[in-house]
Amino acid sequence: MAWEESRLAKNSETYTLNEYEGVAYVAFPSFHKIEGFIVKEGKYGEVNIQTYDKFFSGCVKGNDDQPPLVHQGALQLFLHIMKNTDFQAKMQIYTDSKQRKLKPIIFVGHSLGGAVATLATLWVLEKRLRQSSPFCITFGCPLVGNGRLHEAVGRENWAGNFCHVVSQHDIVPRMLLAPFESIAEPLVAILPYWHSIMANDSKNAPDSFIQDACRALLNNVWQHTNTIANYGLDSLRELEGVIKRSPYRPFGTYMFCSGEGEGAACINNSETVLKMLHLTMPSNEKPSDNIVKHCLSEHIGYGSVLKRVIQKSISGRRIAKPSSESSYKMGLSLQLEAIGVGAQNDNAQLALQRAGNMENKHNTNVAKLAVELSEKQCIMAELEWYKERCEKENGVTYYDSFKKLDRKDIDANFRRAKLAEFWDELISMWKRNELPSDFQTQNKWINAGTAYRRLVEPLDIAYYYRMSKGNYLSNGRATRHKVLQTWMEEKEKTRSSRGQKVRTKFASLTQDSCFWAHLEEVMKDLENLNQAQHPMPESLEMFEDYVTKMINDGNISADVFLEGSSFMDWWKEWKEYKQNQFPEWNSPLYEIMENEIWTR
Repeated sequence: MAWEESRLAKNSETYTLNEYEGVAYVAFPSFHKIEGFIVKEGKYGEVNIQTYDKFFSGCVKGNDDQPPLVHQGALQLFLHIMKNTDFQAKMQIYTDSKQRKLKPIIFVGHSLGGAVATLATLWVLEKRLRQSSPFCITFGCPLVGNGRLHEAVGRENWAGNFCHVVSQHDIVPRMLLAPFESIAEPLVAILPYWHSIMANDSKNAPDSFIQDACRALLNNVWQHTNTIANYGLDSLRELEGVIKRSPYRPFGTYMFCSGEGEGAACINNSETVLKMLHLTMPSNEKPSDNIVKHCLSEHIGYGSVLKRVIQKSISGRRIAKPSSESSYKMGLSLQLEAIGVGAQNDNAQLALQRAGNMENKHNTNVAKLAVELSEKQCIMAELEWYKERCEKENGVTYYDSFKKLDRKDIDANFRRAKLAEFWDELISMWKRNELPSDFQTQNKWINAGTAYRRLVEPLDIAYYYRMSKGNYLSNGRATRHKVLQTWMEEKEKTRSSRGQKVRTKFASLTQDSCFWAHLEEVMKDLENLNQAQHPMPESLEMFEDYVTKMINDGNISADVFLEGSSFMDWWKEWKEYKQNQFPEWNSPLYEIMENEIWTR
């Protein structure tokens, strides 16, 4: 059905929307017109996703917080549909549960239409328009975006929403791995032929001119895919600036199909997909006329390819000459034979083995961290007990007690260091790509990291200001806290769209783990103000507003208001200063503090 919808969309200039058996199919035509592919930006036709209009923001960014690069032609087609059609209004109807019963939505597209379908799916995912996620199926789709887009999809756990079907000899999914200047001229000759075949359902054989253009395109693309296949992503990163490479990176699941319909294999590891895009191509020797014809026909013939694959899967298949008794290696060989690579292809075997080994390594690392985390929960419990003891037995906040670091606080300091060691190593493993790409989106680790940060960072702040007169926020904050806070904030964006429960009482831990650092800085500002009579800095008024909001939202812990706490000392000095300057002074925080609202 998905391919049929893609094919039938050929008569549309923008998109079609049809419902079948309770499923809404949004299909984009192939866009085989030259102007869709011929672009001016970037060596590989890439452009910043926010260049024209900021339909994408928020979650669609790399791990460096920068927007991704995408194919200019696909982006312009998508933006044209967004601005000049009823697409946005239709999507609002299909995704608003108040207006109608939600139906599954599948975005489909062929060729450049697949790239547009990919962008449309990303747009719906990012806007959180649905309680249930849309799904995207593409056929013969060129690569869409660079590594930042791959990072965003992995981080948001969206990879499972994409399936890209690639036929063995189809050149289009591979062509953006070559510089645009090397593929532009052959494309100018081939695109009109594809457009004519798709528009008229004709089966005219390509003439010699078109075949020569296809042969040139195959050769040029093969050379550049070979570079990536031989070096791999890690090596290419090290050779950045020496080897010029395409910025595009795959994401989602790739379903590689044999051109003869012998079978199919699904791969979701990005580096392995890149290697297989090369290894499933013919060699760099002059492609035969038969290969050229396959290249031209398979791009527009996914219907027949899929039909043969389905028939073969029903009838079953086996390896003609098994070379191993290992069931694992036999499985690899079966996949390679299914997509036409051949079970004896060592490079392909290694690529699949490496992908499997990497996934196993990631799973093993996560399992080890889970065991360590359970052990660290005991230390967390001991620190919670330390906090409670400080409040009930000594009548002080654990922050103020730890800042003095008496003998009773030494054990807490030891536990603080043990937890820092664990989270520092976890963050290092994440940065070294030794954990799954969606690790930082998993609730288990976000919740554990947030609980750790809110309980322990106040101790880190206390230790810093005991030893230093600097600014913790700008000079002392550990990377682990910054990363863990970013993970939480990214997750909160998805949670906020579903509604947040309003607090009815104060939090057990102050939600902003940097509260005490903000307090330390305004305490210094107030001291300078009292001593030097300088103009009042804005930070003091801003801090008062900040505390007021935290109290109103219930995001502050009641221990902050213990008599003799650093905060209460600051408040007394601040109130005295304000009343001396303005005898009639009043403020929302003043009302809260006078009424002792935290005792209710």
